[in-house]
Amino acid sequence: MHTPTTLFDKIWDAHVVKHAEGHPDALFIDRHFIHEVTSPQAFDGLRKRGIGVFNVSRTTATADHNVPTKDQHLPIKEALSRHQVETLRKNCADFGIELYDLGHPFQGIVHIIGPELGLTLPGMTIVCGDSHTSTHGAFGNIAFGIGTSEVEQVLATQCILQYKPKRMRISINGKLGKGVTSKDIILYIISKISASGATGYFVEYAGDTIRSLSMEARMTICNMSIEMGARGGLIAPDETTFDYIRGRRFAPQGEAFEKAVDTWRTLKTDEGATFDRELDINAEDIEPMITYGTNPGMGIGISHHVPNLSEIPESELASYTKSLAYMGLEPGMELVGKPVDYVFIGSCTNARIEDLRQVAEFVKGKQKANGVEVWIVPGSVQVANQAKAEGLDKVFAEAGFELRDPGCSACLGMNEDKIPAGKYCVSTSNRNFEGRQGPQSRTFLASPLTAAVAAVTGKVQDVRAFV
Repeated sequence: MHTPTTLFDKIWDAHVVKHAEGHPDALFIDRHFIHEVTSPQAFDGLRKRGIGVFNVSRTTATADHNVPTKDQHLPIKEALSRHQVETLRKNCADFGIELYDLGHPFQGIVHIIGPELGLTLPGMTIVCGDSHTSTHGAFGNIAFGIGTSEVEQVLATQCILQYKPKRMRISINGKLGKGVTSKDIILYIISKISASGATGYFVEYAGDTIRSLSMEARMTICNMSIEMGARGGLIAPDETTFDYIRGRRFAPQGEAFEKAVDTWRTLKTDEGATFDRELDINAEDIEPMITYGTNPGMGIGISHHVPNLSEIPESELASYTKSLAYMGLEPGMELVGKPVDYVFIGSCTNARIEDLRQVAEFVKGKQKANGVEVWIVPGSVQVANQAKAEGLDKVFAEAGFELRDPGCSACLGMNEDKIPAGKYCVSTSNRNFEGRQGPQSRTFLASPLTAAVAAVTGKVQDVRAFV
């Protein structure tokens, strides 16, 4: 008799090269993405051992974390950033790996270029030395971030040693309210289960709300799985998935594509399969979300107030008060009406063409507020070109928004795009840790729509009053 199996187990078990009780599984990796930050030591390890990359055709490289988003045709100004990008160039040349470097038509944030190029496909195992690798799970695959020593492992063997995580299913059903986006869904989930609530689990997102979302919206949800401690997140592929992949550069073409789809249709959790934990969410309970603290779990619906001290467990009071002090906020205050200094629309969470379209649709014919600096950073050269082809660049320019070149940008203070100390930024990125966007910077995580409204009004606002 066939035992009902989860989607996660089907993919994992199909990739186990060696299994031994009490030891991690040796897992075959279909696609390995690398970038300039977590790969240099891995390549040095290969050199010391006198070995090459096991399978260059399964390895894809791009420069994203350290790249400037202005004047990309000029040498990189920051010495460390320049060194890391130049080291990636040398390593890729030495080991025969194709690099989507600055100036290449496929360059962009690693988790944006994979899907748009058709390198990310259902049923795969995908790794990258970056925690937001879970983004790719939106296509129905197992994708997770790895450390530098593991990057070396995959370069050397095309396999990785991993203990199998537990399984969690989060089902979201119902119709989303006005102004509520996929970013709000994931921020809501994290606020409910905390920044560590899914530690040790791989999450499958299910339910009719998830099914109704576009691929780009699904990627936003899977992207932030790590922000609740999960090893990764995935969504079973369906017609929306297949339509997105069809015709993309490195996807199967013609008859090969139709055959692949037949296989991909089997990638779903069987009726009656058991999970270690189940969570059910009513989509109608979700409103536009915003974070107030220094981890993504510190989030509230926009109509709510920052929690009072009496609402916080005693064991968390010290870290809570420290977090609010860093943010310059008071317990019990409302965030609506709070003035902001910067708005950043970008990152591997929300820098795809749909995000830019949504922002442009709202700001068309409007002006940014005085005293607010607005950066729009497309996730890839392809997204940037598409935005220009659709005339979105003109909409942004007329509104006073700055459309920059592709890169990770102000998501992390690792390049030239930093938020100054003490300044508030409404950001569509994924992390609001202390100093994440620059030393002493203060981050409110939100959807592109909430960010667009903040850009135009100069304040944190409830988007439902504006759309």
